[in-house]
Amino acid sequence: MSFQWLELLWLLLLVPALVALYFWLLHRRKKNTVRFASVALVKQAMGKGPGWRRHVPPLLLLMAVAVLLLASARPMAVLKLPSQQETIILAMDVSGSMRAADVQPNRLVASQEAAKAFVAGLPRSVRIGVVSFAGTAAVVQAPTFSREDVVAAIDRFQLQRGTAIGSGIVLSLATLFPEDGIDLSQITGARNMPPSPGDKKLAKEFKPVEPGSYNSAAVILLTDGQRTTGPDPMEAAKMAAERGVRIYTVGVGTKNGEIIGFEGWSMRVRLDEDTLKAIAAFTRANYFYAGTAEDLKQVYQGLSSRLVVETKETEVTALFAAAGALLAVLAAGLSVWWFGRVM
Repeated sequence: MSFQWLELLWLLLLVPALVALYFWLLHRRKKNTVRFASVALVKQAMGKGPGWRRHVPPLLLLMAVAVLLLASARPMAVLKLPSQQETIILAMDVSGSMRAADVQPNRLVASQEAAKAFVAGLPRSVRIGVVSFAGTAAVVQAPTFSREDVVAAIDRFQLQRGTAIGSGIVLSLATLFPEDGIDLSQITGARNMPPSPGDKKLAKEFKPVEPGSYNSAAVILLTDGQRTTGPDPMEAAKMAAERGVRIYTVGVGTKNGEIIGFEGWSMRVRLDEDTLKAIAAFTRANYFYAGTAEDLKQVYQGLSSRLVVETKETEVTALFAAAGALLAVLAAGLSVWWFGRVM
């Protein structure tokens, strides 16, 4: 825990001072008590005294003062809170190598099933969009609250040749920020693009922000290969970082590279983990490797929990103030209940 107004913690020195004052008052009260000839007779007449209970309300009040003094210093704590992310873009590789069966039943089907389970687990308040990429990139589903439309879009994937990871990232950003005037001319054959202002003067003035600071959206990028065409993925990641958007990357399939053949032709594929790790790190996100269908499901489950609940440092002054007020009310209530008066 940290404090924004650290200097106000000096006020806690009042607590031991109040303790000393309390004991002084007890001593003074005892000293001023009328001395009777027979103390035993007086005790018998008065019945059983309050005993330890007389110290409970003052103790609670002292605790209330201490907690309220801590609240005045504006405490900060790292807590798990509901995420503010309102839009998730699934950018998924649909290159021909996704037919490979090293992930059962094959990479494409496994990624589709894991993605649909992920979609089902997100809160209904989150919009979800789908971008597919191979040699080109396409918006398969614009951001929507309809889970049925998203699932249908995932089921419509059509495999193509090539792997343009950078195109998938750039088109995802253009989908999130349609008014930013993002140049899509570098994405050869990009389809179903969001409308972009024809005149650059119409686009909002762009000012870079802190990487990872945009909490209203995130991109989840899944691929099984390395870039063969399209813009440089790291340049695309830079665009995302400048807009504060996190890109969580998921690598699926073969790490070391191998030749995969199907339908009479073959191709060599290798998962470019270094690039995927760099993209995630550059945008203040995380990279995940999924070597099996079960791994892929667990990755998406982990992403779901990360995006629904986020850990961040936040001010907890209100909690301390509420606790202090509750202790003060409890002290007053017990005093009235036991002794018929407020301390």
